[in-house]
Amino acid sequence: MRTRAVLVRAAAETFAEYGFAGTTVSRIAERAGLTLGAMYFHFKSKEELARLILTSQPEPVVPPLDSRGLQHAVDLTLAWAYELPGNPVLQAGARLVLEQRLFTEPHVNSHRRWTGLLLEDLEQARRRRELRAGVDTEACARLIVSSCTGAQIQSRPKTSYRDLPARVEEMWRCLLPALAVPSAAKKVRFGEERVRAASL
Repeated sequence: MRTRAVLVRAAAETFAEYGFAGTTVSRIAERAGLTLGAMYFHFKSKEELARLILTSQPEPVVPPLDSRGLQHAVDLTLAWAYELPGNPVLQAGARLVLEQRLFTEPHVNSHRRWTGLLLEDLEQARRRRELRAGVDTEACARLIVSSCTGAQIQSRPKTSYRDLPARVEEMWRCLLPALAVPSAAKKVRFGEERVRAASL
């Protein structure tokens, strides 16, 4: 299992740096410090590795503070924004989602998983009466994922993702008045301490 984890990390670092087209199995094996034989023992191709990295995107993102509904949706996206600059798997996923036509079917992507997670949060927020009447939770979940994707695309060349948390918080401050009832919007909390509490 350790060799497999080393290969996944090496592949993520290589995909994040070179993209899918610029990555070769030789580059992955070299970065992992392993032979091509070891690489092929665990993975049949770089396509298989790319699909694994793409579809496992939400897994490294776990907000440390307990929250529900609207607050959890905010915490999830902020945790992602703070984690991405130092996490090669998330960086690779951010790049691979733009190149997925080269290695997988359109229905296999991380956007669907992120949208599903946020939809769960928004539906819970509806049950908690945090949302305005008539809010389309599916449309809002897709909008949040699209906005986060756009934010990371803009952030990477400008600041190497350093301003990504500020961009995500800005997105929420624009969305909350339209999405949440005023009393729920006022209770939403932001800040690095919410998503890095476990390491403080």
